[in-house]
Amino acid sequence: MTPPDRIIPESAAPNHPGEREIILSARDVCVSFGDNLVLDHLDLDVYRGEILGFVGGSGTGKTVLMRAILRLIPRQKGIIRILGENYDEVEEAKKIKLDMRLGVLFQHGALFSSLTVRENIQVPMREYLDLPQPLMDELAELKVAMVGLAPNATDKYPSELSGGMIKRAALARALALDPDLVFLDEPTSGLDPIGAAEFDELIAQLRDTLGLTVYMVTHDLDSLFSVCDRIAVLGKKRVLVEGTIDDMLSFDDPWVQSYFQGKRARMIPGRIDKQETKQDPGQNPAGSKKSEAE
Repeated sequence: MTPPDRIIPESAAPNHPGEREIILSARDVCVSFGDNLVLDHLDLDVYRGEILGFVGGSGTGKTVLMRAILRLIPRQKGIIRILGENYDEVEEAKKIKLDMRLGVLFQHGALFSSLTVRENIQVPMREYLDLPQPLMDELAELKVAMVGLAPNATDKYPSELSGGMIKRAALARALALDPDLVFLDEPTSGLDPIGAAEFDELIAQLRDTLGLTVYMVTHDLDSLFSVCDRIAVLGKKRVLVEGTIDDMLSFDDPWVQSYFQGKRARMIPGRIDKQETKQDPGQNPAGSKKSEAE
């Protein structure tokens, strides 16, 4: 049942049952650490082929939910379905097969510092597959090229990479097994505006080329506007609203309004006063008429 304080706009829901395939479903999820309840009866759907931006205030539980979905931390209640399968009910062999269809880019990349980029990318291959070394080398080089890194980055260690290169190397590792669903935890944090925009563009290109579904935890308003098909907002320990940017702008909640209509959101379409942007050609920026001498 949908909690009473959660709104799902019509634009975010399928018109008919089965019209859009749900690739990830969280129902009634509760997660706590001791007496600290972080997620309380949370519901969320992610549809195949979309890029979902998952936002919320710092410390509200965005990464906690992602880790609970991935079984990295326990949950006290709730059902997680991935690719139509209930994780809690399938046998261990099936869980392993499901895990192989997921890719994860953790915060700050989380590359193994003692391994080269090539060796980091090959970690999932060694864990789940039995491939000859030449083939793994070839696949690693393919993934490096896929994320836009130079070929010579393959044999470098994380300490020899820039922040943007670390993000791309970590993305290459997330794509090592050709997953259906990719989790990105703050993928553009720490990047300069140009690097962040290029990374957003890369995500969109990979989604379109590989048919990925992307679950992106982010604080980046530019990412939300430029690449996300839908947005889900975490607040009050559950999903408050999900939908498009327009749905966020019209949702009546103080935090949501402050986030999407605050000063840092001033360039989002719908926030700009059109009357202010239409200047009389005969006016200078201050609003005074230009003199004939000018």
